[in-house]
Amino acid sequence: MKYIISGGGTGGHINPGIAIAKEILTNEPDAEILFVGTKKGLEGKLVPREGFDIKYIDVQGFRRKLSSDTFKTVGKLLKSFGSIRKILKEFQPDAVIGTGGYVCFPVVFVAALKKIPTIIHEQNAFPGVANKVLARYVDHVAISFEEARSRFKGKAKITLTGNPIRNDLFLLDRKKARENLGIDKDTPLVVIFGGSLGAEHINECVRDMINHYGKEISYNLILATGMKHYEKVMRYIRPPLPDNIEVVPYIYNMGEVLAAADLAVTRGGAITVSELSALGVPSILIPSPFVAENHQEYNARALENKGAAVVILQNQLTYEILYGQIQKLIKDKELRKKMSVAAKKSGIKNAAPAIYTLIKKAIDKKNN
Repeated sequence: MKYIISGGGTGGHINPGIAIAKEILTNEPDAEILFVGTKKGLEGKLVPREGFDIKYIDVQGFRRKLSSDTFKTVGKLLKSFGSIRKILKEFQPDAVIGTGGYVCFPVVFVAALKKIPTIIHEQNAFPGVANKVLARYVDHVAISFEEARSRFKGKAKITLTGNPIRNDLFLLDRKKARENLGIDKDTPLVVIFGGSLGAEHINECVRDMINHYGKEISYNLILATGMKHYEKVMRYIRPPLPDNIEVVPYIYNMGEVLAAADLAVTRGGAITVSELSALGVPSILIPSPFVAENHQEYNARALENKGAAVVILQNQLTYEILYGQIQKLIKDKELRKKMSVAAKKSGIKNAAPAIYTLIKKAIDKKNN
């Protein structure tokens, strides 16, 4: 069997595609998988590193406001149809899967018009424009949050599958993870990170929190600043840094750290929220205000409404508020336990197998 997977731009669209590809190979070791993306997105780095083939098309996203660039975007989109038809003709896929981002729209759209079985996966609680349009043409829509269901129109079958997440998150239990990190079993651990690239405003608040309250922080604290922000953050933290506080550019062993964590402070990215839910980690979520359709706030509110998280909007975030909210949750073990239970209840661990099942259903329907 042959499969095309298209999605790109950010890791939030690419990593689910890679997880789906690995699930396909788990069930069909001889399957051929081809990714389709753009050279501008992260897919050019992430996909080949995982050992998958990728072909590139030249498309770009639409700006929110009409401009001279809009005509260029439309021109590239129309031109891409020819490239996609050529790829489909040469590769002859049995199914095409879209995981979001502007690149997946023309790929899935052309495949659907050619009656090739098609699936799209929506990571966020508030669907992107491309997926909302594609839902009218594809065979199945896989959603990660129940809140997304009502925002899709059309005849497509909508199934709650969750977000495919990394298997390494479940390799360690809490006790073993804390032993590996050298953390005392009775001392809480708070991990703060702003996504893979970091978040400057969060960094500044944590920096000021350390400067003002460092001696009063009795729990273990790990701050991942993001590579490009690390030196700036360290330059403004007044030494000496307390032994229970660690500032790093990046957390490479994130699965281990989250397994050991009592509380996470982070953005509201779909994959991050899904990982916290699956692991049952209570969280303070600070949605990025710089994303399309404000989708991170919808993701964060979905978790907050279940009692698994506290949401603080970025324009309300100060170091005093952050310190106070962390202190409240760290001191209230019962509340954190309730939040953990609520998170696990909403978490989905078998998303990739569920999506694979939808892919096979679409193929079987065509063959029958």
